[in-house]
Amino acid sequence: MELKRLLHVVLSFWLLLCIGCSDGRFVVEKNSLTVTSPEKIKGTYDSAIGNFGIPQYGGSMAGTVVYPKDNQKACKAFDEFSISFQSKPGSLPTFVLVDRGDCFFALKVWNVQKAGASAVLVADDIEEALITMDTPEEDSSSSKYIENITIPSALIQKSFGEALKKAISGADMVNVNLDWRESVPHPDDRVEYELWTNSNDECGVKCDMLMEFVKDFKGAAQILEKGGYTQFTPHYMTWYCPQAFTISKQCKSQCINHGRYCAPDPEQDFSSGYEGKDVVIENLRQLCVFKVANESNKSWLWWDYVTDFQIRCPMKEKKYNKECADAVIKSLGLDSKKIEKCMGDPNADADNPVLKEEQNAQVGKGSRGDVTILPTLVVNNRQYRGKLAKGAVLKAICSGFEETTEPAVCLSDDVETNECLDNNGGCWQDKAANLTACKDTFRGRVCECPLVDGLQFKGDGYSHCEASGPGRCNINNGGCWHKSQDGHTYSACVDTGDVKCQCPPGFRGDGINSCDDIDECKEKKACQCPECSCKDTWGSYECTCSGDLLYIRDHDTCISKSGTEVKSAWAAVWVILIGLAMASGGAYLVYKYRLRSYMDSEIRAIMAQYMPLDSQSEVPNHVSEDRA
Repeated sequence: MELKRLLHVVLSFWLLLCIGCSDGRFVVEKNSLTVTSPEKIKGTYDSAIGNFGIPQYGGSMAGTVVYPKDNQKACKAFDEFSISFQSKPGSLPTFVLVDRGDCFFALKVWNVQKAGASAVLVADDIEEALITMDTPEEDSSSSKYIENITIPSALIQKSFGEALKKAISGADMVNVNLDWRESVPHPDDRVEYELWTNSNDECGVKCDMLMEFVKDFKGAAQILEKGGYTQFTPHYMTWYCPQAFTISKQCKSQCINHGRYCAPDPEQDFSSGYEGKDVVIENLRQLCVFKVANESNKSWLWWDYVTDFQIRCPMKEKKYNKECADAVIKSLGLDSKKIEKCMGDPNADADNPVLKEEQNAQVGKGSRGDVTILPTLVVNNRQYRGKLAKGAVLKAICSGFEETTEPAVCLSDDVETNECLDNNGGCWQDKAANLTACKDTFRGRVCECPLVDGLQFKGDGYSHCEASGPGRCNINNGGCWHKSQDGHTYSACVDTGDVKCQCPPGFRGDGINSCDDIDECKEKKACQCPECSCKDTWGSYECTCSGDLLYIRDHDTCISKSGTEVKSAWAAVWVILIGLAMASGGAYLVYKYRLRSYMDSEIRAIMAQYMPLDSQSEVPNHVSEDRA
């Protein structure tokens, strides 16, 4: 029994480490850390992104660094020391510097986050190359806080940490800027990303988090894939069994193809439950599902298969088998025969082309290091570091697009930074019209004058935006003065021309804040004839004439109504007479023309009988012919 247990430990250890047998390397993903003050340590330094929390991929964050007097390794909760890192309104966010050692990296970050900090810098305790801060082995206590870490963290070198501490102890204000904008390359309008995953659903907290992520991210992934914005590739990690153990029971239970492709036992118990080779076969099936779906230009069906398999075929219910997998494949309309052909024979003493390709892909190439951690996300050939959550991953993928080419899903609520909620992000705002120039994006907030109902506002977006062009008066009256009274609405907004706001006739003012009614009567601007009587009204005036007189506004004068009526009557008579004369003359001309035409035609007909015209042929004489 002890020998079997020892063999189990040796094999498991080999399976976890043998990927390094291919002369591979582990690449530490970094972000830029720039010290902006004090002057003596000003400069740019490297820092290693923590593999938990939510790095601000595509964006940056500025803050002030503090070093606590107590609990400097952050292994205990800071409320025990009555310490808070909550930044005051109007001040920069707080970045807390802590020392490495005595507890997990993730626990340090969790304690600092609870105290109100915005980011964590962990100073190494020895001089060495930067490493990636990873999560501890899964257990119930650590899983409770790991999944709730939302602030970014980074490991810095010991010498840089000592320089920061010295500046802080000298009462200097240390301001730094964490920059993730170049953490993911963004060369063009398409992002290529891959997910290294596993079909095993009995591997603890990490497996549960992976399964939950796949379900949550499926919708966004399919939108990106269907729109042609991304090229996604799933990968599955496998190992090989040492040559000396290939015929052992342990290798046979964990491997296929005579020890070439292996996975650890799901329950870490060779005597019961599912075996490692069951996991390898299902991993292979999921790879072939992707290949067959991709050949039919429906690569996004992989997400449907994986999520459906998780729900319908769990290990706990003893449904993790070929029969359940075939039912899922059938429901998605995939060609099961092509998938079976792709999988090949797991008992053959030969390489499996699909799994061999996966093992080769595990080895790092170019800027990407070896894949040694499950799960691992790679975006544009850079390994993602941080919490595997929909919003965080989507932000990382969106940062891989060339600026201004991001699809609409990158501007959804899932990736917004919500900077506009605080003081409107420092951008222009019209509270009366409920308009703002602030827009939240995955790269941070931007101040751009808005487009409203087809009308583009123009300005710098920070202190000034104004509507321009036809239709501007329809939005908050163009920012001009307006008022309604006595059933009439008056506006100073002008849609055309260079003048934006101009008080309407009858008003005086700047057209923006005020337009005052002009008293035309008092200022003697109208109704000034001797017979006129003036009364001022809102925006206009009324003028009446005494006696039997009529007021003419254009000439500001009064005339007799009777004189007007006589003149009007005579004008009507003259119009009628002129009309009759013109009609008679026209009729006479028509008559004369028609009469003359008729007389001409009669004369020509008579003359044609006795004196034929040259232009006419000789008229036959039928009478002479009859007599002959």
